[in-house]
Amino acid sequence: MRISTKGVYAIRMLIDLAQHKNDGYIALKDIAQRQNISKKYLEQIVSTLNKSHILQTNRGFQGGYRLAVSPECCSVGRVLKLTEGSLSPVPETMGSYSIYDDPCYFVWQGLKNVIDEYLESITIQDIVDQLTEIYANYYVI
Repeated sequence: MRISTKGVYAIRMLIDLAQHKNDGYIALKDIAQRQNISKKYLEQIVSTLNKSHILQTNRGFQGGYRLAVSPECCSVGRVLKLTEGSLSPVPETMGSYSIYDDPCYFVWQGLKNVIDEYLESITIQDIVDQLTEIYANYYVI
């Protein structure tokens, strides 16, 4: 299993929106600038998140994006499944060979269950809270 930049950037975008949730709709260019991500790439990600009702869109002047769900209710697992598809550690099929024919199938299934459970247990708000705690202890003179 490998998480692509699409999945990582989707999570970063949602974190940014959660951190700025009191600012109303956020322009994509602002998110792109703060997160150092191409606006064009974020446009592709927005499409996926918008279809799944994680984002709300407002067009025109003062337009942009905001979370349509509470950050406490949006798990990292949900976002990664939307952007990456399967989070299985091994492909379901390898040519004519199926994972179900593998004598170690229960190992791979157990690993997938652990990954799914872990990623579903972490919300966007958990990450925001962790970042807030880290930055609160970061003091520069």
